[in-house]
Amino acid sequence: MIGPIKIGPDEKTTNQKHGAKGAPKNMKPQAITKTIDMGDGKIITLETGVLAKQADGAVTVRLGDTILLATVVATKEAREGIDFLPLQVEYREKFSAAGRFPGGFFKREARPSDHEVLTSRLIDRALRPLFPDDFHGDTQVVVTLMSSDKKNQADAIACLAASAALAVSNIPFGGPVSEVRVARINGKYILNPTLEETLGNDLDLIVAGTKADILMVEGEMQEVQEADMIEAIKLAHQAIQKQCVAMEELSAMVPKSQTKRTYNHENNIAEIGQKIHDFCYQKYYDLAMAPSGKEERMEKFAAIKEACLATLADEEKTDKAMLARFFKKTQKKAVRNVCLDHGKRLDGRKTDEIRPIWAEVDVLPGTHGSAIFTRGETQAINLLTLGSSMDEQTIDRATAKTSERFMLHYNFPSFSTGEVKPIRGPGRREVGHGNLALRALKPVIPGIETNPYTIRLNCDILESNGSSSMATVCSGTLALMDAGVKIKAPVSGIAMGMISDGNRHAILSDILGDEDFLGDMDFKICGTAKGITATQMDMKVDGLPYEVLAQALEQARQGRLHILGEMMKTLDAPRADYKEHAPRIITITIPKESIGAVIGPGGRVIQEIQAETGAHISIDEVDGMGHVEIMSENKASIDAALARVNAIANPPQAEVGANYKGRVKTIMPYGAFVEVMPGVDGLLHVSELDWKRIERVEDVLKEGDVIEFQVTGKDPRSGKLKLSRRALLPKPEGYVDREPAMEGGRGGDRPYRGDRPRRDDRPRRDDRPREDRGPSNN
Repeated sequence: MIGPIKIGPDEKTTNQKHGAKGAPKNMKPQAITKTIDMGDGKIITLETGVLAKQADGAVTVRLGDTILLATVVATKEAREGIDFLPLQVEYREKFSAAGRFPGGFFKREARPSDHEVLTSRLIDRALRPLFPDDFHGDTQVVVTLMSSDKKNQADAIACLAASAALAVSNIPFGGPVSEVRVARINGKYILNPTLEETLGNDLDLIVAGTKADILMVEGEMQEVQEADMIEAIKLAHQAIQKQCVAMEELSAMVPKSQTKRTYNHENNIAEIGQKIHDFCYQKYYDLAMAPSGKEERMEKFAAIKEACLATLADEEKTDKAMLARFFKKTQKKAVRNVCLDHGKRLDGRKTDEIRPIWAEVDVLPGTHGSAIFTRGETQAINLLTLGSSMDEQTIDRATAKTSERFMLHYNFPSFSTGEVKPIRGPGRREVGHGNLALRALKPVIPGIETNPYTIRLNCDILESNGSSSMATVCSGTLALMDAGVKIKAPVSGIAMGMISDGNRHAILSDILGDEDFLGDMDFKICGTAKGITATQMDMKVDGLPYEVLAQALEQARQGRLHILGEMMKTLDAPRADYKEHAPRIITITIPKESIGAVIGPGGRVIQEIQAETGAHISIDEVDGMGHVEIMSENKASIDAALARVNAIANPPQAEVGANYKGRVKTIMPYGAFVEVMPGVDGLLHVSELDWKRIERVEDVLKEGDVIEFQVTGKDPRSGKLKLSRRALLPKPEGYVDREPAMEGGRGGDRPYRGDRPRRDDRPRRDDRPREDRGPSNN
């Protein structure tokens, strides 16, 4: 994949220079490669054995000229007290991969961007379920974009690269697993589409899975039907199966991967586990049969645990991590069986029942839009802000630099779950949940033609017991309508779960936090009454039939329509107008050649207009025209700025002989330049200031004065208007006009010097012979 280094005829390798005996001429290791034909001319190449050989596993993946390097390293021993898999998944993009410099002062890649965080999450969610439950070694997967052709999207092959690195290592892993992107453009499904191919799509999904099952789905859609999404998932799974076979074949070619490392990260004593099961199972079962709230339920589960611990000998309680695993396993089994046996849930609801909902809008008077959405013990408040194009978020990625005019930020403070934690920046979970809500609402945000605003939604979770991201979607819809944004349709969201023992399936609507933990599948579906706009699925069960998935999606559709109906009781349509204190934006187009005049030298003109009117003005060139955006909270301010811009871009013609009033812009020794109208200046000569003689212009005028004057003509050479102030002043008695200037500008009877006869017929003095010169002055 990376070609050999060529050595010139006069150059030698290090071994050859020092005379190493038997050294091979080319020191590059032999690469092990495998190719995958994705169809439509898209070939994926896997290669290992050349780069990063000290990692436990390293693979390069190439699609077109987009190349990823994936490495994986895991410790052989687990840290003391660790009872989970400490897995780190990092996706990074090198700006040099696309021939670009990073922005900012240091010109170096820094903290991961939201795109890198979201891609890392996609990989993590596909890999994590496939590690053995008892493997607790520190594991780090790093996927790096090394080359980009700016056509093929790297996130579509990032999980493939990570899984391939695990496949060629000796780290225990239940893969292989892979991800593909599937998009639908004009009714046609395309696998791993290029950036150009994704234009105009109405479905964009990332699907992850093994040869046997689907593990993860995430994406956005333009109000598509559930059946269309299932069809896309099926098509993606076929491509995933092909990639998994290729990884198995690659793994078979690497000797190290044939024998997985042995480990012993858990100490499980079956006898103690059986004691805990015998003591706790029926008590947990009975507790799950009696409806209770979150805090009450936690206290009762803890009381059962303490009672059980009191029955154990001291030597049996030394390994706290082992005991925690047994209690967790027993509690999970009991609660799941209650749901499968009786269709009852922890809070007493039926499997398809939604928790009580209430909502309120216009809750904060200082915002441009606000809403509270509460469902059961989950509550979200969403605040909306309207801004101009200058408030757009700049996205500076390695492969492109773009901007976004719709933003949604999700915050999850610790008090929402009754905990104490330090307040820091948003974590990966917050970035992921916010992105899901943004993708759900983005399809209904009106275009710039009808909505010139930049929009920011800022959501804080005030209470949480399941599905806070879906509360963000619902509160976001209400805040948008409260602000008067003319969304295409309201959007609601619902979190679903499923419990299965292989034969029985219980599909749960509007899941609790506890149900998320104990279920085999959780997925979130967002959409309008017409169809789905976004989804996120994580499946932990093997062999889930597509029929069950279709049933779950239909139950989700019924649930989100119910939630949508409850939301509409609060506010059923966008308000007719924006809030009084919300900024107003007027957009106009001006000729391209007028953009410079409106901006002025160094931005002087536009800054002056903004300072004098109080409006905010931005100008962009769009499709060969100037796109001008004027924003202010004051209508008079907008009108004044609009008049100034129009006067500059489409200046009216000043009429000779007409009187005007204007501001003195600049004073010169010979006169003053005065603004006749916005963007049009004229010269008021010093001789036209008054009927009497004026020695210094500053004696009469100063910059900034507003004076009245008359347009008397136009200079044929400069095109500047000629102005006169004295024409509007009374003419003094006895004033005698100067005689009009003769040719050359001289008056009186004195002949024009140029009319004198030239003495071209006699030579110049210095050119005459010496004897012909006159007497010397000396």
